[in-house]
Amino acid sequence: MKFGVIIFPGSNCDHDAYWTIQQVAKQPVTFLWHESHDLENCDAVVVPGGFAFGDYLRTGAIAKFSPVMESVRKFAGNGGLILGICNGFQILCESGLLPGALMRNLGLKYVCKPVQVKVESTDTVFTHTCRQGEVLTIPIGHMEGNYFCDSATLAELQRDQRIIFRYSTATGEITLDANPNGSLDNIAGICNAGRNVLGMMPHPERASESDLGGTDGFKIFESLVGAMAEK
Repeated sequence: MKFGVIIFPGSNCDHDAYWTIQQVAKQPVTFLWHESHDLENCDAVVVPGGFAFGDYLRTGAIAKFSPVMESVRKFAGNGGLILGICNGFQILCESGLLPGALMRNLGLKYVCKPVQVKVESTDTVFTHTCRQGEVLTIPIGHMEGNYFCDSATLAELQRDQRIIFRYSTATGEITLDANPNGSLDNIAGICNAGRNVLGMMPHPERASESDLGGTDGFKIFESLVGAMAEK
């Protein structure tokens, strides 16, 4: 079981994901440079949060052309496991691996704080150790986290239970007040039709050790490791 964490110029959460995988999940992990096509036989790839070069044009718009993303698209098509966090979620949408787009937050302000997200589906390799309806406390830190898609795409996501996380209150209520960025339908994370690609705005690696204030985010990595072990 081997993880790969992609590094783009400007990435600043790649080491956080690497640390969580290596030191907390105790799994082999390597960095993958954005200019390389080689995924180094990884079983799962993390597209980390932070920033990628060209984000000043539109988040992920330039990063999607990196050679590594060509390999990631092929990897996903063959059932490879991919987790996109924050900026990684944006890049996955820009790359066509996930539908929709991430726009500027409602109010045009950067938001950085712990939020509650409700687990809407445990039928993924990323959430199978969670409970249906469980509320996780995980930090966010973004300027463009406002998820949007057209009505037909939203209906498809809802029908196929591909909305994996939604912003909620601590008791699991889906309310406008619980939505930190204006995301359509309080969406905080979605998966692809094959359920092997997940994009999420909250940072699970920032909530994977008690020293960080909570361990709810580690359930995402725990689920991945368990799924890879079974595979």
